[in-house]
Order: sequence, then C-alpha cells, then structure tokens
Amino acid sequence: MKQIDLTERVALVTGGSRGIGAAVCRTLAEAGANIVLTYQKDSQSAARLCVDLTKLGVRALSVRANASISSDVKNVIARTMKAFGRIDLLVNNAGVWKRGAIGSMTEAQWDETINVNLKGIFLFTNAVVPIMRKQRGGKIVNVASTAGQRGEAFYSHYAASKAGVIGFTKAIGAELASENIIVNAVAPGWVDTDMSSHILHNKKLVGPINMAIPRGRVATPEEIANAVLFLASDLSNHLVGSTISVNGGSVLSN
Repeated sequence: MKQIDLTERVALVTGGSRGIGAAVCRTLAEAGANIVLTYQKDSQSAARLCVDLTKLGVRALSVRANASISSDVKNVIARTMKAFGRIDLLVNNAGVWKRGAIGSMTEAQWDETINVNLKGIFLFTNAVVPIMRKQRGGKIVNVASTAGQRGEAFYSHYAASKAGVIGFTKAIGAELASENIIVNAVAPGWVDTDMSSHILHNKKLVGPINMAIPRGRVATPEEIANAVLFLASDLSNHLVGSTISVNGGSVLSN
C-alpha cells in the first residue's frame, strides 16, 4: 500500500501547465489523484500534460483561466464540478514574477502582480471553500515564496504579494480548521523553472546563488511538489496555517 494514497480525490492546481505547477500535477497524479489544471496562455503544454497524466491512470482536465478574473475562476469551478462533482484539494500555484524597481514601477505592474499572486488565491479559495464545507473537509495548499519571508530587491510587488499569501494562509488556516478544511503553504526559494531560467542558466549569476544555499544548489520543481504532496496527504492533518520553507536552507524562518 502507498504511504500517501490520493486515489479518487480531485485536485485543482492553478497555473498547472508548466514549472512547479506541472510537477505538482504529476506528483499528485502518481499518488492517484484526478487533476484539474489551469493555464493562461500555453494550451499546448497543458494538453500534453493532461495526456501524460492520463497515462498514470487518472483523469485530467485543463481549463484556461486568469486567476485574477472572477468570471474565469467561476468557470474553472463549474467545469471541475461538472466533470468530477467534488474538489478535495486546491493548490493555489498561479503566479507572476516580473522585475520592478521602486520609484519607476508603474501602477499597472504593481496591480498585475498583486492581482494574480494574491487576489487570485483569494478568488479560488473563496469559491472552493463552500464546496469543501458541503463535503465536510478538504485541503488547501498555497504557494508562497522566500521573497515573502525576507523581501527581494527589485521585486517589492512580488515580495508583498507573497507575504500576503503567508498571512492569508495563517488567517484562513485558523478560521477553517474546525471544519476539517486544512490550509497550509509552501515557500520555495530558487527553483529551476522556465520563469527563472534567464537567471539560473547564466553561469555568472547562478554561481553566487548556489553559494548562498547551504545545500549548494537550487531546487527542482519536483522537490517543491513533494512538499505539496505531504500537505495534501493525511500525514499533515494537524499542521494548520503553516508555511514549509523549501529552499535548501537559504532562509531559515520560524
């Protein structure tokens, strides 16, 4: 028997077509979960991933959505309920990471990051909680960042959004625990994905980054997904409102 068995559970993963999101989808599917993933632009990657997931013996559905648009979120929830009739796990992963220097950052730049990274988590969570209440339980895992724990120069909008995610996780974790809806977060540090490849594939830049990490390297998407899997499982049932730092020791938070 698998130690972590999510057979017949339904997981909704936002921003699931690439990077950390895709790794989360694969990891949850390997544990038996049926997957609904959202994507914003890359329909081909989403379609290919769904094919790969079905080969693992689970059902998979992709839905295009901008996490910051309420009507898109409602459509995802409706499509998920029509296809599966339940939502057992929500992984709020969709996010953007774009440079913005304070003093020259535009209001539009600020709004885009806050809307996708923080408002999007609110919209999806707010839509899913009533469903989980009817089911008398569920799990919500929010993807934060070390930037939300220590700040990040030239990415203040991103750091603010992720600090908000951590605070939101604590608040609703305490609010929902008595209803058997368990909320936690993971906070990745550097992860080798498309979003960070322009930095991590630059030999001059990646050297100092690796040196600042006690394990000597950045994380793989699968290493973040493994933490999500733990939080999705029954092994984490008494962990509430917590943020698991997955960064190789670069940021040690309490």
